[in-house]
Parts: sequence; structure tokens; C-alpha cells
Amino acid sequence: MEIPRYHQSLVGTLYFHCALIVIGVVGTATNGIILYALVASKQHKKHMLIVNQNALDLFTSVMIVVRQSLKLHNIDFAGSAGYWLCTLLHSEVLFYCGINGSVINLACITVDRYLKVVHSIWSKKTVKNCIIYSAMAFSWIGSFIYNAALVFPTSAVIDGTCYIYMFWESEAANIFYMFFNFVSFYVLILLIFIFCYWRILVIIRRQAKVMAGHAAAGPSATQTYAQAQSNKIQSNVIKTMILVSALYAILWLPNNIYLLILTLNPNRPSESVAYATVILAILYMCINPFIYAVNFDPVKEVLLRLIPCKNSG
Repeated sequence: MEIPRYHQSLVGTLYFHCALIVIGVVGTATNGIILYALVASKQHKKHMLIVNQNALDLFTSVMIVVRQSLKLHNIDFAGSAGYWLCTLLHSEVLFYCGINGSVINLACITVDRYLKVVHSIWSKKTVKNCIIYSAMAFSWIGSFIYNAALVFPTSAVIDGTCYIYMFWESEAANIFYMFFNFVSFYVLILLIFIFCYWRILVIIRRQAKVMAGHAAAGPSATQTYAQAQSNKIQSNVIKTMILVSALYAILWLPNNIYLLILTLNPNRPSESVAYATVILAILYMCINPFIYAVNFDPVKEVLLRLIPCKNSG
């Protein structure tokens, strides 16, 4: 007996929400462990922007679990409490606050690495902790203001039902927003990644050649070791952030393309395509912690100490 298409759609939607909850739980656990490792290894004072990046991914993972859990319940959004529940929790606003904040912070990390490597003298004189703290705060506050300005005018509760991102002043406004969001949070960020890390790698290769020349001239063993350790730490951080940036560029591309097609094409793509692009994008928060665990030595050391069999051995 063939299952009705409507029933298949409901089952597929249920599996989709459950899959996102699982991903959110895994992301919450892994990001929480990495955040602990960053603090335990005292890297939170040396790499504040990286700690902020991990905190944003942790917040996003928690919001995935909260939002998808609400999706599994039939809620009556009545009264003012229902309106706030609709716009803040049932909508994707807090989730996208974490996502957009994470992207802004990732761009800040990239620019910070670029300045420290390419313009190191100027960076030491100019980029103080107050600037880093301001960048961290902006990634949270700026993202919330941007998403709040979008969700409140375009969402409403009608007869106890929550409608989000449905009420635009015009179709042109909807299309403009989609292109603005795509350019601001994907294309522009991608260009920052490419330019900054390309320049960083060029400078690092140039510095390696200079160091090789100094080593041939015979500097002291202490100086050589100290410089080698400093270069290793710097390269380690840069390699980690290049992988995190590349992961964002790859996993969020399908969803961005899907949303553009959805805006421009009146014929809605299949739900399976939508589900696949969203799951790929959400996996970004789950894979990030493994990149830190494998490539960031201070974090790796703390995580190894947490393994019982490793400690007993």
C-alpha cells in the first residue's frame, strides 16, 4: 500500500527536526568541551576571539535544540507571551544571531591574524585589548540588532498561529534582503578570507626563508628554539582558522544558493533539497570543535588528559 504524499511529508519533517536536535545536542556537547579546554589551557587570555568564536557556536547549538524542540509541539501563540515566544524562540532569530555573530567574529579573527602577521609592528602598537573586546561585543550585539530588525516587522501571530518572515512591504524588499544577506555574510566574508590568508601565507613563507638564512649564519641554540616555537604556535593558529573558514565557505554555500533560488523562483524546490542544505550548514558547528581538537595543541593536550584510559596508562 502506497503511503500518501502528505503523510510522507509529515514523516520527513519529523525526521528532519529530530536530526537537527541530535546535531544541536552533539554541537552543544563538543563546543562545551572545547570551550572548557580553551579555558583550562589558559588560551582564553591569549586568543580571546577564538574563545568568543567557540562561545557563539555553543550558543547557536543550544538555540538549535530549543527551536527544533518547540517545532515538535503544537503551541498556541496567544497573547503577548505567545508573540514573544513566536518571534524570539519559535522563529530562527536567536539561531541566526549566533550564526551571523559567528561569521562576524570569524572575519574579525581573520583580520586580527592578518594584522599580526602582515603589519606586526603597527598591530602591537594599535590593536589593544579594548579593541578586541569591542570586536567581540559587536559580533553579539550587531548580529542581534540585524536579526531583530528583520524578524519583528516581517512576523506576526494570527489566530494563535506564528507566521515568521512572511510579511514584507514588497517582493522587491524580500529579494533585496536575500541578496544583501548573501553578499554581506558570504561573498564579502569569503573575499576577506581569501585576501587575508593569502597575504599571511606569503609573509610566512618569506619569514621562513629569512629564518633559514639566519640559521645558516649560526645563531644561538636558545634563540633558534624560541623562534621556532613562536613560529609553530603562530602557524598552528593560522592553520586552524584557515580550516574553520574553509569549512564555513563549503558547508554554507548550498544553503545560500538554495535561499537565492527560493527567492527568485516561484516554483519551490523539493523539501529534501532544503533539508539537505540546512543539515550541511548546521554541521558546521559540530565539525568546528574537532578542528580545534586536532590542530590546536593546547586544546589537544587538555582533551587527552580527559581520556580515562590515557590517564590510567
